[in-house]
Amino acid sequence: MSGERFTDTVVIVTGAGNGIGREYARAFAAEGAAVVVADIDDAGRAATVASIAEVASTGGAGKAIGVHCDVSDERDVAAMVRTALDTFGGVDVLVNNAGLHLGRFNETTTLPASEWRRILDVNVVGALLCARECRPSMAERGGGVIVNQSSMAAYLSAGGAYGVSKLALNGLTMSLAAELGPEGTRVVGIAPGMIGSPAVLEHLSPEHKDLVRRGQALNHFGEMRDLVGMVLFLCSSQASFITGQTYTVDGGFVPRP
Repeated sequence: MSGERFTDTVVIVTGAGNGIGREYARAFAAEGAAVVVADIDDAGRAATVASIAEVASTGGAGKAIGVHCDVSDERDVAAMVRTALDTFGGVDVLVNNAGLHLGRFNETTTLPASEWRRILDVNVVGALLCARECRPSMAERGGGVIVNQSSMAAYLSAGGAYGVSKLALNGLTMSLAAELGPEGTRVVGIAPGMIGSPAVLEHLSPEHKDLVRRGQALNHFGEMRDLVGMVLFLCSSQASFITGQTYTVDGGFVPRP
C-alpha cells in the first residue's frame, strides 16, 4: 500500500493542538495531506504545525498551517474554512475532534444548565457548524469525508452530560450522512474507549483506570495508533461505501451486536 494515500487532499482537524487531534493531523500529513490544524490552544496548535514542518523539512510528505478556532463560534468556523480555501484550494476531509470532556461534564442533574449548553455547543453544534461550512467545497470537489469524534461514553449510563453530547453527535453523524450522501460526501464516527492520551489519563484516578481495564475484553489501554489507523482507513478510498456509522475502538468495553 502506498505510504501517501492523501496526496492532493486537504484535511481540517479541529482540536489538533494536542493529544489525539495532534496525532490525527500528523498522520494525515505523513501520508501527503495538506492539513489545517485548528485549535483554541495557540501554543499547542503551533507545536503541532512545527512538528509537521520538521518532518517535511527532512523529506517527509505533507504540510500544515495553524488556525485559531473555537468551533462553537460561527465566525471562527467560517474563518477556518476560508483559510483552507485560500491556502490549499478546498476541503476534502473534516475531522471534528474538538470537544469538552470528562471532569465535571460527567455530571447530570448537578451540572449547571449553562455548562450543559456549553458542552452541547462545542461537542454537537460545533461539529454541525464545521460540517455546514465545509459542505460547499466538498460538494464542488465531488464529495468528501467528515469524521465525528464520539466516545464509548455515548453508550454508558454513567457518562453524564459528556455521554449525552456524544450520543447526540452519533445522531448528527446519521443525519449528516443522509443529507450529504447525494453530494458524494460520507459521514462517519469514531467512538474511542480508554486511549492512553495525556488529556485522558491526567483526569482519571488509578481506580477508574483499573475499572475500565477490567471491563474490556482486551486487558490493556488503547494506543494513539489504534485511532490513527481507523481514521485513515475511514477517510480513504478503501472505505468508499461506508457512511452513517459510528465505530467503537474500545477494546471490547461496550460490546454491540
